[in-house]
This record gives sequence, C-alpha cells and structure tokens, in this order.
Amino acid sequence: MEYDDKVKNRLKRLEGQIKGVLRMMEEGKDCKEVITQLSASRSAIDRTIGVVVSSNLIACMENLDEADDRTHESIINEAVDLLVKSR
Repeated sequence: MEYDDKVKNRLKRLEGQIKGVLRMMEEGKDCKEVITQLSASRSAIDRTIGVVVSSNLIACMENLDEADDRTHESIINEAVDLLVKSR
C-alpha cells in the first residue's frame, strides 16, 4: 500500500504534538495540561489509524480479482479486526 502525503502529514503533526508534550513535562507543566495534550495525541492517532485502514480497505476492494481467495466480507472483517485491535 502507498501512503499519501495527507497521512504522512498527520503523523508529522503528531510527532510535533508529542515533542510538545515532552517539552511540557520538562517545563513541569500541570498534570491536567499534559493529560489534555496526550489525550489529543491519542485521538489524532486513532483518527490516523482509521484513515489508513479505510484507505487500505478501499484499495483492497477495488483490486480484488478472481484469483484472490478472499471475499468482500472477509476483507471487511479483516479491516474491522484491525480497528478493534488498535484499541
């Protein structure tokens, strides 16, 4: 699978967010502020996982050929399993 620039940019923003959390910790910021930023980072990671899984699902469905043993249902189940495991 090829990952488009939008997904890569999401991860770069996340990288900056995590660095910001580390900086907050080094500066001794309040626990509540740190947790708020960590929660935002986790939400961004969850959304990125969703984008990657859905993009892959679409690509798999479009590229399914007769030689492939998998069915649409099995591909969807695999995508759902990936989302469940990510939590």
